[in-house]
Amino acid sequence: MSRKRRMFDIDLPQDDVPDFPAGKNEAPPRAEQRRGPMAAAISETVESARDRAEIEARIRAENDALAQEHVRLKRAGLITDMIPLDAIDTQKLIRDRRPIADFELAELVASIREIGLSNPIRVEPTEDGRYELIQGWRRLSAYRQLLDETGDAETWGRIPAGIAARGDALESLYRRMVDENMVRKDISFAEMAQLALHYAMDPLTSESDPEKAVAILFKSAGYQKRSYIRNFIPLVERLGETLMYPQEIPRALGLALAQRLSDVPGIVAAIKSELRDWDTRSITDELAVLRRYAGQGGEMPERVTVPKTGPEPREAVKAKTSFQLQRAQGTAKCIAADGRLEIRLARDFSTIDRRKLEAAVAAMLDQIE
Repeated sequence: MSRKRRMFDIDLPQDDVPDFPAGKNEAPPRAEQRRGPMAAAISETVESARDRAEIEARIRAENDALAQEHVRLKRAGLITDMIPLDAIDTQKLIRDRRPIADFELAELVASIREIGLSNPIRVEPTEDGRYELIQGWRRLSAYRQLLDETGDAETWGRIPAGIAARGDALESLYRRMVDENMVRKDISFAEMAQLALHYAMDPLTSESDPEKAVAILFKSAGYQKRSYIRNFIPLVERLGETLMYPQEIPRALGLALAQRLSDVPGIVAAIKSELRDWDTRSITDELAVLRRYAGQGGEMPERVTVPKTGPEPREAVKAKTSFQLQRAQGTAKCIAADGRLEIRLARDFSTIDRRKLEAAVAAMLDQIE
């Protein structure tokens, strides 16, 4: 019995993609369209990292631009904050802090009390969260006076202040202070001469001659005005500590008196003697005394004698010695003149114990006897 083999025809679908021999680099089109889950995840991670890097770069660019703008505004003094009064120091720029009458300060106090401060002061950040005053001594003084009078720390314990960037040259800071004072139409020649003296006495400035300091500080002023300021310098230098109202001296009186200080020996001692212990004198009283000695009214006292041989040489009257010493705190500028010895150093000597300070001064005087 024989077996018959059965045959079946099977129709297989024809694949449109031809087979490629092994070893070929080309892949069939269908293979290109097929991606595994791992490849898709890697691709998404790469794209996400690229987007994140672009966002971070944009943020960094914006931060850099904001930082540059902040520095620009800070240098221009356009960033303002409320600064505690007790965090503001006033040691960087030498100012006239003698307790003389300041009638404009009383007006400023009344104005600030009534309508507030319209023009912020200007400060420079230092260390430990403190600030150094650059502009606005009278405004700061007015706020401190209001705080003392009222005790209202909530209202007067802080003052609006423009915060400047650190690093401005000291000469530029003095120029700004001078320009701010020059805006006041009634600023006197005596006050301008005092500013030149302060600049020359500052141990951190390079110029110790007050007459040369006039050229530095008052560049914008005319030649004639600078000449008047220089003529007031010996008047302020020799009588400044005696006068209560130097800012009230008219130009003509100041020029005449400055000339008499140069020509008449003993006149400085005579004026000091007459004004000494006269704390109740008025502006009129003081100016009347000065006019007499300037030859503008009344008779000069007999104790002031005019030399018959001519005026005393100007150099002899202005004779002084100045020098600088290097100390741990910085440069000490020393000025020695007739009846006066000054030491200027960037240090607050009021913080030293009085007995220690007295002993040091006594020892110094003993050494130079």
